[in-house]
Amino acid sequence: MKRPERLASIQGFGIDNVAAAAGNDPGVLRLENLDTDLAPPREAVEATREVAGRDEANSYLPFSGRLDLKQAISARVAARSGVTYDPEREIVITGGDGDGLLDALLALTDPGDEVILTDPTYAGMLNRVLLAGGRPRLAPTYVRNGQWRLDLDALHAVVGPNCRAMFLQNPTFPSGMVFDAGEWEAIATLCRDRDLWLIYWAAFEGVVYDGRPVVHPASLPGLRDRLVTIGTVSLEQRMIGWRLGWIVAPEAVSPDLAVVHIYNSITPGGIAQAAALAALTAPDDGLAACITEWQRRRDTMLGQLNGLPVIPAAGAWSQLLDAEAVGPTVTELSRRLLEQKLRQRQ
Repeated sequence: MKRPERLASIQGFGIDNVAAAAGNDPGVLRLENLDTDLAPPREAVEATREVAGRDEANSYLPFSGRLDLKQAISARVAARSGVTYDPEREIVITGGDGDGLLDALLALTDPGDEVILTDPTYAGMLNRVLLAGGRPRLAPTYVRNGQWRLDLDALHAVVGPNCRAMFLQNPTFPSGMVFDAGEWEAIATLCRDRDLWLIYWAAFEGVVYDGRPVVHPASLPGLRDRLVTIGTVSLEQRMIGWRLGWIVAPEAVSPDLAVVHIYNSITPGGIAQAAALAALTAPDDGLAACITEWQRRRDTMLGQLNGLPVIPAAGAWSQLLDAEAVGPTVTELSRRLLEQKLRQRQ
C-alpha cells in the first residue's frame, strides 16, 4: 500500500537503538533522552498520592482543563512577561507539550504553509511541521565567541510570501542556544511586519545559565496577540512522567486550539492536573536549586570534553558536540564508544 505523503520526509525514530544495546550497565552514561534524576516538587508527589482514586480525578471533565490550574498558569506567564491572559478564554490544558505543539500547527497553519525553525532544531518540531502538512524553512545558527547565535540576515531571507509562522524554542534544544535581546527584537519585528504567528515552545524557558535573564516573548511589543505559547511541567518542574502541558493564546484562536486538542488528545488526566497545580503553586518548586546543579553538571561535562569541538549550552539540558569534526559520523561514534565500554567490561 502507498505510504502517505506526509510521512515521506520523516525519518524513523532510532535515537535509542545504540543506547539500548548498553542495557542497564551503570557504567554507561545514557544521553539519548531528556530525563533528569533531580526530584519533582514534593507538593506534586503528595498531590498525586492524594487524588489517585478519586472520582473527580478519573474523568474526562473539564474538557479544556481545570480552572484553578489555568489560573496558576496565567499567573506564571504574567510573572515572567508582565502580560495577562484570561484563564477561562485563553488557556487550554493539554496532555503534555508534545500535544500542544501539533495542536498549534494544525490550528494556525494550512497544508503548504511555510514555517520557520532554527537550524539545528529539535526533530520533533521539524517532523510535526511535516505531519501538519507544512513546509519547514530553516534559519541557520552559527558560533560566535564560543556561543550559538541566530543568523539574522538568513532569518530575514527565509521569510517568504507563503510563510505563516515561526516555530521557536528558547532555550533551544539540542544546541542550548539562548536568544539575546537583538535576536528577540528581530523575531518580533518580522512577526509584526510579515503578519506571522510565533509558536513558542517554552518548555525550558526558565532553565538558563550564567545569570542570563528569563525572557518570555509576550513581553515584546506587538507580540501578545500573535503569540501561542506551549508550556509543560515536564522540565522546569522535572515532572516528566505526569505528561501535562498547556497552550496560552489570544482569545481569537483559543477556541480553535481547544477543538483541535479535543480531537487530537481528548483531555489531560485529572491526576496529573492536580499534581501540576500543586507544583505551580508551591512556595518553592526547586527550580533555582536545580539550575545550579544542572549548570555544575554542564561545566563538569565541558571539562571532560576539553579540547573537543563542543559549544557550551547557555540553557536547557543538552549541548552539541561536532562528532564529524573529529572523524566518525554520530552513529559510528556511538557504536565505537559502546564497543569500547563493552570490551572494558569483559
